Amino acid sequence: MSPQKNNVSVALIGNPNVGKSTLFNALTGLNQKTGNYAGVTVDKTYGLYEFKNQTFKVTDLPGTYSLYPKSIDEEVACRALLDTNEKIDVTVIVTDASNLKRHLLLATQVIDLKIPCVLVLNMIDEADKNHLTIYQDEIEKLIDVPVVAINSRNRKGIVELKETILRARISHSVFYDFEKQKQLFPLGFTYRNLIEMRLKEREEKNQLLKEYELKDNIYKFSKINYIISKCIKHPKQLDKTLTQKLDAFFTHRLYGFAFFFLVLFVIFQFIFYVAEFPMTWIEGGFAEFMNWVATALPKGQVNDLMVNGILAGVSGIIVFIPQIALLFFFIALLEDTGYMARASFILDKVMRRFGLNGKSVIPMISSVACAVPSIMGARTITNWKDRTITILVTPFISCSARLPVYTLLISILFVDQQTFGVFNYQGLVLMGLYILGFVTALSASFLLKYILKTSEKSYFIMELPVYRMPQLQNVFLLVFNKVKMFLFDAGKIILAISIVLWFLTSHAPGNRFNELQANAEVNHISDVDLNAQKLEVSYAGILGKKMEPVIAPLGFDWKIGIALITSFAAREVFVGTMATIYSAGDAENTETLREKLVSEKNFETQKPVYSNAVCWSLLIFYAFAMQCMSTLATTYRETKHWKWPAIQLIFMTGLAYLSSLVIFNSLN
Repeated sequence: MSPQKNNVSVALIGNPNVGKSTLFNALTGLNQKTGNYAGVTVDKTYGLYEFKNQTFKVTDLPGTYSLYPKSIDEEVACRALLDTNEKIDVTVIVTDASNLKRHLLLATQVIDLKIPCVLVLNMIDEADKNHLTIYQDEIEKLIDVPVVAINSRNRKGIVELKETILRARISHSVFYDFEKQKQLFPLGFTYRNLIEMRLKEREEKNQLLKEYELKDNIYKFSKINYIISKCIKHPKQLDKTLTQKLDAFFTHRLYGFAFFFLVLFVIFQFIFYVAEFPMTWIEGGFAEFMNWVATALPKGQVNDLMVNGILAGVSGIIVFIPQIALLFFFIALLEDTGYMARASFILDKVMRRFGLNGKSVIPMISSVACAVPSIMGARTITNWKDRTITILVTPFISCSARLPVYTLLISILFVDQQTFGVFNYQGLVLMGLYILGFVTALSASFLLKYILKTSEKSYFIMELPVYRMPQLQNVFLLVFNKVKMFLFDAGKIILAISIVLWFLTSHAPGNRFNELQANAEVNHISDVDLNAQKLEVSYAGILGKKMEPVIAPLGFDWKIGIALITSFAAREVFVGTMATIYSAGDAENTETLREKLVSEKNFETQKPVYSNAVCWSLLIFYAFAMQCMSTLATTYRETKHWKWPAIQLIFMTGLAYLSSLVIFNSLN
């Protein structure tokens, strides 16, 4: 690599669970962005760092076990190394120093592509704990690329790695000299040719390529065994490690499940109890600010737009940031400690009974955060049937976008902090909704198991990482990035919809508003009743009235109907929509949305609009309904056929409607 080059492209590649993402965070810090690889929907995370007057652009490639791809993620990682349009200057091969033999296959494959490389022995602290002696210099001599030992979690060796990247070079190792290439491959056929052809034949239909792959693996493992024998000294006998002792409990067929549900229970109790305090502060702060804006600006359209359009919509989503942050915080803790992999392991047998592959567990658990990346995560499943079922049922699991809707409706159901012993009712209901999502997903999987047919065999291979203390810096970095993504991605949609809704609720065809105003002055109608009448004859009211006959059997009025339509852009938009609707034409009334919904009365019966029956009906509807067009689009991109998203939409909407109908009529 030329030391004069100002912008250096660096790629991180490695097996799953080698600490690659932790290393990426250590190198780039907050200077990160997320995009997509060209032509596919796989996330592409990249960041920058400065070192010795040079800028380094680091790309975190998807985790892969081999350059002979058997999944879309592995194919993307492989293509990135071969891409001539976006050439990589240095490839950093990240391995687990405590389990080097298993990780050297990928390393030798990358080295044999004849690209500048650096080999990283990560988790060197674990190797020390296991009393392994690693002769780093000997490894470097044998593979002929720079080798550096680091511990990415505590940033030990990061500066040395940056120095080593400057020394990256193409290997002239003995893996494939000219004579060996002639023995294994046809004349003029290089290892790069093999990988390129293998990419074109990913489904392994070419028998000749499979023979070359087998020869290559046998040859490489013989070399790897030689390297391990020369460069690593193992202790004669090891005591049972802490990880093995903990796994005896956490992966136990009874205790493991009990602990898993206890973890979920604690998480949802925290999400409601702890988040309640900052949420109250945010609500109060926005109410005060909206009141100040309403009095500071001159009366008119601008005042109304600012208070009832922009601020009402934005406040309806910002108030839920504490709960979103807590959810991602716990997910990050579970992943960073290594427990998430155990959760996947103990649920594997259960998943298989419902027609799913063990690899379905991680996408489904990750759906608690968001269905879109979870559906994309299903591409690691090589079996077509298992992958398709996982994609179709994943949206049933309640994601973080549903959380604001759940929170709002549950807080109406339980206005006061009601408890069951020491437990919060709100947290219990929230946990119940998440469990309902998992149960429904498994039930749908069981049904699809008998509908979809395939002759492929499925298998589940996962390496369980060692237990480690979570790195709070990494945890908070993940929470920061996720909340920022949630705010800005959802915020753009919410802001646009809030402005459109403000217009639809603040304007009406012809002179209807003027006629109502004149009638109010003659008949001394109050401002509250006048605003309600204006909303009903507005463009939004007309739209809602059109669909009201369809949703009335569920207990929903035309206002809820408007929110159902707008929230198809994103589930969390429901809250912003309701905030805008209930602020329409009433800039001086800046009480919180919850207070407005609780006090809302039916004009004819004077009974609460948001009764228990209506709130439960809405909760069940949002638990089941496909209320996110991004999820449908992702399903199409992953399956390459509109048939599957259409099935998702029809089945989920139908189930939501029928379930809400039963709930409402049972409780009403």
